[in-house]
Amino acid sequence: MRKHIKGNVSFVGHLDWELERFHGDDFSILNGSSQNAYLIEEEKTVLIDTVWTPHRFDFVENLEKEIDLKKIDFIVCNHGECDHSGSLTALMEKIPETPIYLTATAVKSLEGQYGKRGWNFHTVKTGDSVEIGNGKKLIFVEMKMLHWPDSMATFMTGDNILFSNDAFGQHYAVEELFADLANPCLLHKEAMKYYANILNPFSAVLKKKLTELAGMNLPIEMIAPSHGAIWRENPMHIVDLYARWCDNYQEDQFTVLYDTMWEGTAKIAHRIAEEAHKLSPNTVVRVFNLSKADKNEVMTEVFKSRAIAVGSPTVCNSILSSVAGWLEFLKQLKFRDKKAAAFGCYGWSGESVRILKEKLADAGFQVVDENIRSLWNPDEACLAGAEDLVRALLGESENR
Repeated sequence: MRKHIKGNVSFVGHLDWELERFHGDDFSILNGSSQNAYLIEEEKTVLIDTVWTPHRFDFVENLEKEIDLKKIDFIVCNHGECDHSGSLTALMEKIPETPIYLTATAVKSLEGQYGKRGWNFHTVKTGDSVEIGNGKKLIFVEMKMLHWPDSMATFMTGDNILFSNDAFGQHYAVEELFADLANPCLLHKEAMKYYANILNPFSAVLKKKLTELAGMNLPIEMIAPSHGAIWRENPMHIVDLYARWCDNYQEDQFTVLYDTMWEGTAKIAHRIAEEAHKLSPNTVVRVFNLSKADKNEVMTEVFKSRAIAVGSPTVCNSILSSVAGWLEFLKQLKFRDKKAAAFGCYGWSGESVRILKEKLADAGFQVVDENIRSLWNPDEACLAGAEDLVRALLGESENR
């Protein structure tokens, strides 16, 4: 079902209320999501992206109810990932000669995923444009590594809509489509979660791209991403947020993360949190058991934090697998300008704190020397070390 967006532009995507996981099982979906495709009907009819492969037949069927598919003059493929391109195979069986505008790298992406099908590719680069009639045109902007090498955005003049693909989106289902009609707190949370877990590794690239976009002087009046709500009121608000988020973002927050076998490491974690509150009462303190918490929600909290403390007991001369896997994900996200400390219990060999410190440093954190390493369950003398650890991470509060 089409939904009007602006002028002669309609939403023809898929609201996915039942989606729970994304990127395999790597991203949690708590409030639904959407795959946004757009139909432009000027003198030329243009389809901007499609939807995910599981919905391809419904997508084509619904599109056929709205227009004669043969009237589509060309398709814009902003990104080859299958949540955006997954309906092309079914669609192109109906209109096999229709031109597809995309980056040269996206050609490799599509042919790599779906095989060489003889599609009519038209490769474009930043600044290239195509007329669509009524004095309007589409201007293409490469968005390499945001978050795939083939990504691009498309700007429609006249209506001044930026079809931004994976930039500025959220995994959030909004029936009303527009950001100003969504729950503002939930919208902000989901936009930040999306950035922290998907785009943060490319912050340096994004920072340069925002500067390049500003230099193009595009009069953006609406931002239509490929997931989640469309920004129509003050659309530059999300651009301003991205400018902050890509600049080694942090708030006055401290997060304690751990897993435990027989609660000794948990005792240390909670003592560290209590000490952080005493020493820095204005700092937000969060505590998560990594084997029980949602890892993407946790990473959003790490994104907001200026410091973290990570704990694991020693097991088989190493650390718990729940913590080890989480640390690998932490490394992938490339957080910067954040401090970290390690803690944990042991019964025999006691390597966990050393391993945690090494892995935290490898993930780009400034690791402090202060730690808590407890033989068996921590006693009060051991737990007293939480004060020095917190001081090293947060400094002493003037309000103590």
